[in-house]
Amino acid sequence: MQDVAVIIPAKDEGDRIGATVKAALGLPGADLVVVVDDGSSDGTGRVAEEAGARVVRHSRNRGKGAAMETGAEAVRLLDEGRDQPRHLLFLDADLADTAAEAAPLVAPVRAGEADMTIAVFSTTVKLGGHGFVVRLSRDGIRRATGWTATQPLNGQRCLTRAAFEAARPLAAGFGVETALTIDLLRKGFRVTEVEVPLAHRATGTDWRAQAHRARQFRDVARALAVREPAVVSRLDRLRSFRRP
Repeated sequence: MQDVAVIIPAKDEGDRIGATVKAALGLPGADLVVVVDDGSSDGTGRVAEEAGARVVRHSRNRGKGAAMETGAEAVRLLDEGRDQPRHLLFLDADLADTAAEAAPLVAPVRAGEADMTIAVFSTTVKLGGHGFVVRLSRDGIRRATGWTATQPLNGQRCLTRAAFEAARPLAAGFGVETALTIDLLRKGFRVTEVEVPLAHRATGTDWRAQAHRARQFRDVARALAVREPAVVSRLDRLRSFRRP
């Protein structure tokens, strides 16, 4: 059953994207891998194509949420004429060979038991101190929905096409996972966590890593701000004051 499209947002991952694509192409039911080269300055797109992926390029970096939407739109166009749209499996570009272990994320969606699965890595790596962003996301999801996520920022997710469309437009940048979870749970979609032996590159502690975590924090905070009832209520009141 060829019913899964793998979508991989990627920026400057030329050293690992080839292995990730090859592993993803071996997943049961995955007959399409789309890599969204999000403004890379290295050979990410070329390496991905050589490994067997369809590549869509952004001329400039537009962020993870935009890359996910671009990839999903490419799959939608390729799905025209099919009886059923493919399920969408999102994977990070730096999983390398471990991407071959992502099949359990698809099974509950394929069986109709879940509308979105979220990976919980059974093998953890040192994350260089970004636990404060995880807590921000986890606490925000719990306040908004009552559900506690184990790894709320995990980008390895499988969704039905219907669930993905219900969550659009996606939140910007690194706020996309937090927003996806909140928006789908609020709309009554079924979200399930699945333990998988995946692993990506550990986050360092140099200035680049710290800047990355700062962007994560900013994007997650923004995604939560517009989903917090108190904030939304204030925005609604401001809009009503501005109406003639």
